[in-house]
Amino acid sequence: MEFIDYYKVLGINRDASPDAIKKAFRKLARKYHPDKNPGDIEAEKKFKQVNEANEVLSDPAKREKYDKYGKDWEHAEAFEAQQRQRRGAGGPGFGGQTFTYSGDFESEMFSDFFNEMFGGGQRSYGTGRRQAVRGQDLQATLRLSITDILQDQKQILDVGGKKIRLTIPAGVEDNQTIKIKGQGASAMPGGTKGDLYITFQISEHPDFRRKGQNLYVKQDIDLYTAVLGGSAEVKTPYGRINVKIPQGAQNGQKLRIRGKGMPVYKLDRKGDLYVELHVIIPTNLSEKEKSLFRELAGRSEVGQRA
Repeated sequence: MEFIDYYKVLGINRDASPDAIKKAFRKLARKYHPDKNPGDIEAEKKFKQVNEANEVLSDPAKREKYDKYGKDWEHAEAFEAQQRQRRGAGGPGFGGQTFTYSGDFESEMFSDFFNEMFGGGQRSYGTGRRQAVRGQDLQATLRLSITDILQDQKQILDVGGKKIRLTIPAGVEDNQTIKIKGQGASAMPGGTKGDLYITFQISEHPDFRRKGQNLYVKQDIDLYTAVLGGSAEVKTPYGRINVKIPQGAQNGQKLRIRGKGMPVYKLDRKGDLYVELHVIIPTNLSEKEKSLFRELAGRSEVGQRA
């Protein structure tokens, strides 16, 4: 059975921090998620490998065992059993214990390497103790709008016929995947349940364009307000506000409104709202209005010659 380098699967160094592991996992999980690659067997295989690597490296106990034994994984159980025996009896040796493995179960979610090292089958020791099989992880997709994630939201999801109460943190990203521990498939007797991985898909908004935690909105203003300055009523996700327009505002100019963007995921702050000005040129001018514009144009030409 071939050794699997989980660090290589996630593309990280062996001394990677928990945050770096989480970031690498999220990036690859989004890339290979079955919903984004329907019918792609290779992508499904990669997705399972990424989940498996995260299952080990994000768990301190599993990661410690994996780092400790490395390519000697085939002897990991024997090594650990020997250490337990030494601690219990105060001396070296196996104390006559026998070690057997019954391979009557194989997880569909994880590789043979994972099952062998972390309990994907039943291992019995001389004491009769068994290491239980862990339940399979499940995946689900939840579609939301920008307005759905302006604040924490409680929902009840139906996953495989099971009702799950979930609090969705404000500011989740499009294609972000989170893990709900213990909400996966049931395990064999004595085992722990698998986990549930939920991937969020955030739909586009007709008025706002999202870029990270900032939002962008277009605002029409008339030529007179652009030239002389004034104010405009601007739509934000939190309601309409009056925004001051500076004199001489240019078409396409952006005004920054602090704290009116998207909530930052799991942080008590918000991004900004950028208002992009769109100057409306007047049409159907009266002769008097045209005359005034010609007068202004003439003054402009004189000013340029001077």
